[in-house]
Amino acid sequence: MGAKAPKLLVDAMLGSLARRLRWLGYDAAYRNDLPDKEMIRIAREEGRLLVTRDRELAGRRGVKALYIAATTVEDQVRAVAEAIGPSLHPPRCTVCNGELVPISMEEARPQVPPYVAQTQTEFVRCNRCGRVYWPGTHWPGLQRWRLSGPSPSHADADEDGGR
Repeated sequence: MGAKAPKLLVDAMLGSLARRLRWLGYDAAYRNDLPDKEMIRIAREEGRLLVTRDRELAGRRGVKALYIAATTVEDQVRAVAEAIGPSLHPPRCTVCNGELVPISMEEARPQVPPYVAQTQTEFVRCNRCGRVYWPGTHWPGLQRWRLSGPSPSHADADEDGGR
């Protein structure tokens, strides 16, 4: 499976990037409520690479950081992948970063709209927050985006991937 991608801690300026990285399989914790000192402490304690658009924060001693200059999510994803390599792991929950585990249609039924329960057969649930995902109409675009990288035709795909 190759080298394991580092765990990431994404700062407040990059929330959309955090969701996209999770979809791509990166372990991308996201905090938008903490001062820089606390972000550095968490990154150190959890062995995470701090991903930030704050040049000063990225330059601080005592923390491994990746400064992201790009302004679009697509270019930000490219910058991360170029710096640390692609993730070879399955997607993670875009909401809380938990791992997604397959569940049966019967398990998913109470949490999905009736039409989805009637038309879909594959479901996964976040092992942390319980959110259920299924391959909706946006799924093919997200899969192509995940496999080949971002392109303008996939940039507006629904990031939630479920309910």
